[in-house]
Amino acid sequence: MSDFLHLVELCSGHTVFLQTHNFPDPDAIASAYGLQRLLDRYGVPSTLCYDGRIDKLSASKMLEAFRIEMVPKDRLRERMGRRDYIVCVDTQKNGGNVTDLVGDEVACVDHHPTFVPVEYRWQDIQTVGACATLVAEYYAGLGVPPDQDTATALLYGIKMDTLQFSRGVTPRDIAMFAYLHPLCDQDKLASLERNNLELEDLRAYGAAVESIRIYGSIGFSSVPFSCPDAMLAILADFILSLVEVEVAVVSSRRPDGVKLSVRSEDPKIHAGELVRRALRDLGEGGGHSQMAGGMIPASRSASLGPYPEDRVREVFLEALGRDLYGAPMID
Repeated sequence: MSDFLHLVELCSGHTVFLQTHNFPDPDAIASAYGLQRLLDRYGVPSTLCYDGRIDKLSASKMLEAFRIEMVPKDRLRERMGRRDYIVCVDTQKNGGNVTDLVGDEVACVDHHPTFVPVEYRWQDIQTVGACATLVAEYYAGLGVPPDQDTATALLYGIKMDTLQFSRGVTPRDIAMFAYLHPLCDQDKLASLERNNLELEDLRAYGAAVESIRIYGSIGFSSVPFSCPDAMLAILADFILSLVEVEVAVVSSRRPDGVKLSVRSEDPKIHAGELVRRALRDLGEGGGHSQMAGGMIPASRSASLGPYPEDRVREVFLEALGRDLYGAPMID
């Protein structure tokens, strides 16, 4: 796969950082790890980095299982300079979910739609179910099979981001599953997939259930305390599983603002575009047609007024062109 070798050529002789989106999930971790291992085979060392927290059990279990080192932003001050190279992985610069670090974003590997075009010196931005699929294709195209840990991590990332091949999956994701499956550690994969729910998560489920409001086929739910990004995404999938809901909007009040996770199975409603329209005067966000996220920073959250959950519901209904004052189906 000569195109990947262009990335190798670009990065050779430079200090390279592979930066995931903030609060990295299993797909982001797997993609960065797989890319790091492949670059290393071609003599290009790199450092994995991120901003935010590793805030979900599934992600922390990955780091432990594969002994992956990811450096948080607050430990990069002495390690990253302006001339160092950054490869964005599972995210894009100005995408709304990634911090602008001091280095130079020269390349990007991502499977999300592009909302703010950026000129990279090398890029691979394609719509597939998981970013890990793109990285797995590099190995397959080069004829360089990944080692067992890398294959297991990539396979786990694909399964998690496609919700076990039930969301946004493409034939390429299926093909890379077939490629990675005989190479992976089945016992380690099974261990990663077990026991990913923590006791604290039950509080979030309870709050989400208690606050459900449904307007037509649009389901809203809110968690009035800090909820990790990954857990918020799980709650959005949970609300979407209701037979009455085709679009789910779940929010969490956190010290840094209001975080949102959005899901859509209505082909007429693009989740990423919906978030961007709804938050155009409040924050930022974006994502796929079926799944997206957004953030209203603390500096702007005061504009939500005394009832922030009601205001969030209003801006999304406004973006959808729906009646704000019609009675909800479930209240």
